[in-house]
Amino acid sequence: MIPANDLRTGVTFEMDGGIYVVISFQHIKPGKGSPFVRVKIKNLDTGNIAEKTFRPEEKFKKAFLERKKMQYLYREGESYVFMDLETYDQVLISPDNVGDAANFLKDNLELTIVFYKDRPVSVDLPTFVELKITHAEPSVKGDTATTAMRQVVLESGYKLNVPLFVNEGDLIKVDTRTGEYLERVNK
Repeated sequence: MIPANDLRTGVTFEMDGGIYVVISFQHIKPGKGSPFVRVKIKNLDTGNIAEKTFRPEEKFKKAFLERKKMQYLYREGESYVFMDLETYDQVLISPDNVGDAANFLKDNLELTIVFYKDRPVSVDLPTFVELKITHAEPSVKGDTATTAMRQVVLESGYKLNVPLFVNEGDLIKVDTRTGEYLERVNK
């Protein structure tokens, strides 16, 4: 059991039948009244983020998560298919558990899947991925003097803004934390 006083960033615990990870925490000792702990938590099942306040003596069951290196294979209906790199077992994961990571998935991408009691709960992407631009609107002549951007579509279907010198067919590096263009990759 974990007392609320021991909740720190990254700690996972069970509460009300759900699995949560602490995003941020704050221990507050007011001048009057008893101290309390304010945390921002993310539900690993739904992806919802909430702020909660706990008394220091409240206790929670620790949630032990297992992380496995896996490879994204393909999409089957609504689900995403991943392969365990050690056992070659395939796992279907629902769009709810994949979340925003779906924006950056491409065939054969190696990543980490987080499991709780042998059930996949989330997808941890590498910080940067390289994706090919499949569609780009033509740039307007004369726009090159400014830092003008245009929207493109990546092979994963994700749309983002890139500088005008980046063209359809180019391979670009994208930050998966922010979803922003970083650089064009020469291959």
